[in-house]
Amino acid sequence: MAIREWKTFLIPYEQAVEELKIKFRSIRTEYRRKNEYSPIEFVTGRVKELSSIFEKANKFDIPLDKIEYEMEDISGIRVMCQFVDDIEKVVGLIRQRSDMRIMYEKDYVTNVKGSGYRSYHVIVKYPVNMADGTKDILAEFQIRTLAMNFWATIEHSLNYKYKHDIPKEIRNKLKVAADAAFQLDQRMLEIKDEIKDAQKIFEVKSNIVSDIMDNILMLSSLGKTSESTRYQVQLNKLVEEGEVSELNKLLNATEKTLDIYK
Repeated sequence: MAIREWKTFLIPYEQAVEELKIKFRSIRTEYRRKNEYSPIEFVTGRVKELSSIFEKANKFDIPLDKIEYEMEDISGIRVMCQFVDDIEKVVGLIRQRSDMRIMYEKDYVTNVKGSGYRSYHVIVKYPVNMADGTKDILAEFQIRTLAMNFWATIEHSLNYKYKHDIPKEIRNKLKVAADAAFQLDQRMLEIKDEIKDAQKIFEVKSNIVSDIMDNILMLSSLGKTSESTRYQVQLNKLVEEGEVSELNKLLNATEKTLDIYK
């Protein structure tokens, strides 16, 4: 198959990645808009480079005409979570979806690889609507914590440097680092409720501050410079250490002033 034909071959995989990123980012947005905690921190995706596809096909003796059936990670979606127990929740979200079919799952969180690698993989069959009809492609979800992802990124770089033959001394240090990263995840899990409360307060305050700023800008656009300046000074004092109740009072004040001049 010529390079141009291979690029055509990758089109549905590229479309799948873009669609899946949007869908799972939308889940996060939905939780946030309902002022609920989201098990999804952020989502990334990529299509495997042709060089990596050929290298993997050669390594695992996959015939080039069988790649679309036997290589499950050409389309890759990575879902990052804050806490270990969020991983199970994200997997549950994938299981209940009707727009994809799970082929199999690989739990490297419970069944840690010898290298120390931890992540949860879900292989799905996902239908992509192309100009000439629907094409089912395989895609891989990797669900992991931020700490797991940091470690996996470092390991990937070292594997690239040493061509998957990392020296024993470095491998041992990597394993120790992987265990330390997991211990960090466990410690964070112990104070999860405190962290969630702090993040919720921060988000609530951010939303109120944003609404106040909108009102201040509106007053300024109406030519009410003295009022907008006065409220801006008050807001500046509250942004750092102000309580939610104080910010709400300021928000109400700006709204009442706007009602007078509208």
